[in-house]
Amino acid sequence: MSRRAQIKMTPDEVRSYLAGGRVANVATIGPKGRPHIVPVFYIPAGDGIATWTYGSSQKVANLRRLPEATVLVETGEVYEELRGVSMECDVEIIEETEEIVRIGTELLVKMAKGADEVVTAAAQFIRQQAEKRVGLVFRPTKVVSWDHTKLGGTY
Repeated sequence: MSRRAQIKMTPDEVRSYLAGGRVANVATIGPKGRPHIVPVFYIPAGDGIATWTYGSSQKVANLRRLPEATVLVETGEVYEELRGVSMECDVEIIEETEEIVRIGTELLVKMAKGADEVVTAAAQFIRQQAEKRVGLVFRPTKVVSWDHTKLGGTY
């Protein structure tokens, strides 16, 4: 078996890995044809991820022009700990307020690690922010994954 085959995650492992993460690096294509890469906090959404962002942001302008992105979620400090998922995605821009509020609320729940009092206190803030934001849903068309912990410390 090749090393590449040994470190590839199963679809269930990819979903679990994404569920445990917080930050994704999102690359879109800017107006001059160059990559525009930004970090975003995210929540799992099916086999992909979702987030919210200001509707006037550069990434949204890029996605309105070309609704495709590459998303990277990765962890690890040394070779034998490296884990990650890279996804080429079609991106849906969500402009419906209630769906944006739902995404924003789920993001806060994840960031607050389930602290209900924080989520309750922030409900009005989330609703106000939703008026300036859009939701982004990243649906993978290609997934590449790696989990070097499967190698058991060998190279």
